[in-house]
Amino acid sequence: MKIAILNGPNLNLLGKREPEVYGTQTFEDYFEILKNKFPQIELTYYQSNIEGELIGKIQELGFFYDGIILNAGAYTHTSIGIGDAIKAVTTPVIEVHISNTYARESFRHQSYISGNAKGVILGFGLKSYDLGIQSFL
Repeated sequence: MKIAILNGPNLNLLGKREPEVYGTQTFEDYFEILKNKFPQIELTYYQSNIEGELIGKIQELGFFYDGIILNAGAYTHTSIGIGDAIKAVTTPVIEVHISNTYARESFRHQSYISGNAKGVILGFGLKSYDLGIQSFL
């Protein structure tokens, strides 16, 4: 089984950025934990701060992988293009968020991804990714 984790803007700053919201662990460190926890799954990871690069990666993987776990960051609330890319591919996508977006600013309550995703997981910290992987098992 092949699952890709795609992270959007500013998620490269996990461990430094707003630790009261996102915690103090880097995603790279957490990704190692995930690979050890799920050795039977071929996990890949990609992060970009650029919307078009995320769309390109969804298109690249979206016909060959068994699943994509996507945290589009702020693009969740602004990118019709990412939502359309998810709709265009056959690989199921799970939308994840570290924080509970509904407990935050009102502009974070809108998602252009949710309607095209297989499911949405939010508010469980980095464990949201773990739950996303489990949803494919």
